[in-house]
Amino acid sequence: MLLRLLLLLLLCAGPRFAALADDGYRLWLKYDLLPEGSARKAWQAQAKGISLDNNAGPTLQTAASELQLGLQGLLGRPVPVGAPGGKGRIRLRVAPDATLGQEGYRISAQKDGIEITGPTDAAVLYGCFALLRQVQTGQLPDKLSLSSQPRIQHRLLNHWDNPNGTVERGYAGSSIWKWQELPEVLDPRYQDYARANASIGINGVVLNNVNASARYLTPEYLRKVAALAGVMRPYGIRVYLSVFWAAPKVIGGLPTSDPLDPKVKQWWKARTDEIYQTIPDFGGFLVKANSEGEPGPQDYGRNHADGANMLAQALGTHDGIVMWRAFVYKANSKGDRFKEAYEEFQPLDGKFDPKVLVQVKNGPIDFQAREPFHPLFGAMPRTPLVLEVQLTQEYLGFATHLVYLGPLIKECLDSDTHSQGPGSTVAKVVDGTLEKHSLSGIAGVANIGSDRNWTGHPIGQSNWYAFGRLAWDHTLSSASIAEEWTRMTLTRQPEAVAAVTDVLNKSRDIYVRYTTPLGLHHIMGQTLHYGPEPWLAKSDRPDWTSVYYHKADSVGLGFNRTASGSNALSLYAPGARQVWSNPATCPPSYLLWFHHVGWGQQLSTGRSLWDELTTRYYTGADSVLWMQQRWEQVKPALDARLHADVAARLRIQHREALWWRDACVLYFQTFSRRPIPQALTPPTRPLAEIKQLVDLYQLR
Repeated sequence: MLLRLLLLLLLCAGPRFAALADDGYRLWLKYDLLPEGSARKAWQAQAKGISLDNNAGPTLQTAASELQLGLQGLLGRPVPVGAPGGKGRIRLRVAPDATLGQEGYRISAQKDGIEITGPTDAAVLYGCFALLRQVQTGQLPDKLSLSSQPRIQHRLLNHWDNPNGTVERGYAGSSIWKWQELPEVLDPRYQDYARANASIGINGVVLNNVNASARYLTPEYLRKVAALAGVMRPYGIRVYLSVFWAAPKVIGGLPTSDPLDPKVKQWWKARTDEIYQTIPDFGGFLVKANSEGEPGPQDYGRNHADGANMLAQALGTHDGIVMWRAFVYKANSKGDRFKEAYEEFQPLDGKFDPKVLVQVKNGPIDFQAREPFHPLFGAMPRTPLVLEVQLTQEYLGFATHLVYLGPLIKECLDSDTHSQGPGSTVAKVVDGTLEKHSLSGIAGVANIGSDRNWTGHPIGQSNWYAFGRLAWDHTLSSASIAEEWTRMTLTRQPEAVAAVTDVLNKSRDIYVRYTTPLGLHHIMGQTLHYGPEPWLAKSDRPDWTSVYYHKADSVGLGFNRTASGSNALSLYAPGARQVWSNPATCPPSYLLWFHHVGWGQQLSTGRSLWDELTTRYYTGADSVLWMQQRWEQVKPALDARLHADVAARLRIQHREALWWRDACVLYFQTFSRRPIPQALTPPTRPLAEIKQLVDLYQLR
């Protein structure tokens, strides 16, 4: 009878607990029973119930419910909410605290229990998730004393989702937003999505693609957006929209979308007021304009500041912001795409409205596996900048390759711009402390889709998690986040945790080695951005080819961005420029980003460029075998289905690492005319065969 009742409860609990096996749906919110021992007993003594004020609002009630759900699963017994205070209770309380900002929390052990406080309901919610994280990762409640506040104000996921359910550069199924069913039908998945975001401190969601449709600004779609906002609100999350610049013409019936035209200004003002009438806590607008064919203010002889400021003025007194993307470049075969965003935006520094933030990608090209930090960071001191990183693996093997992006994001944040002397890191630019900005933001292009496990590749969940944790506190290490995620998501067994985190922490460098070592970049397949195509020489635009970037010839390899080349290095402050300016001392990871190097030139590694290049391609591909071996070692400690899924993807990853290795080594050998180093076995496939494989894959 008891077993039947348990099964009935599991079946009725909805999608959170619908499957007994680990299908990945629960993400890092796996509140499975702690192993019997001192930790479980200690927490049971401290968590006999949860107390909160009788007049608690929806977010505080949500905080109590989330804490109750987690503790009951972890401790294996009921934890009632709302009972009067007493020994062993957890008290949730909103309390002013000038040291915590608006969203910071404090967790402290008291004589009779634990108290979670914060200046707002959302702050207490974050504190509840932080406490659950302590329990999940095996921390003890003794002398518990934690406090934390976010270092960045706006912490957003950018969805590249379309009205028809597709996701641009999405590799985990279709969009989770079912626009045809909204607003009447609210998929339970929306709430679980909000829970996951709130648990890592994400407080904003841009619902739609930056290549936006004007439909989202129609009354029909605003009602749908309002329904989603209603689900997100109790979790402290605001919704935002990407807007189509030409909307006044497309849906407004105006003859122009000129930002300085009075009728255009009035149209945006009226539409913005309508949005806030429908969604009072609407977050604001994200804009991609005059980029890759999208319309924008330059169509009317205006600049980016003219366009952004018009939208900021339309916001008026509403509590919202405009995020204007700096991803712009023109088709210029003789130029350097590296420089274009800087040349368009840096002269506009200080000309943007106070409600405007300029959103800048982590690197100057486009979410490559490794890029130097974007030169705009540190170069626009009078304008707050949003750091944009990509969690969906557009250039990183999609949902096939295991690549943990914590190190990539952290590498960018820790980069020193030297704009105000040593220590002027990108993180300090982004959080506003370096240049004294009151607005700050960070955005991650979401890797989320309708796949049951959310991200396609099960390990892709770690990138969503790492982004949220670093957005909250960029001083955390990517290694500690990897360990934390592994303990909460995969296993608590110590040896298995160590093995998995070892794979995670090395995975990005391994991917770089077998695809774009030594600073190579943008040599992937053209149409899908998948697989190698370093020979690509013709496209709709010159900077969509590979030869534009690698510049391979009989002399050597790499893009000369010094004063004798494109001079892109001059965009950086002298301290940063000095690190990369000399090919003899430039870190190998960035060598071919900034220098055209001779094939026989000896590098700091002691090898010639050609020998180092081929060695890295080979050791990168071989390292995937090491990843497979490490993954096999943890099999007894992981869910069998999840382990098999990742193991299969690692087999694909090795096959495709060999594809990358052979394609690039054989292609660049046609220029170097040097033999494969003796210690390495030459590829068995001829280059012509590999080119044919790429052509078939790209479906051209």
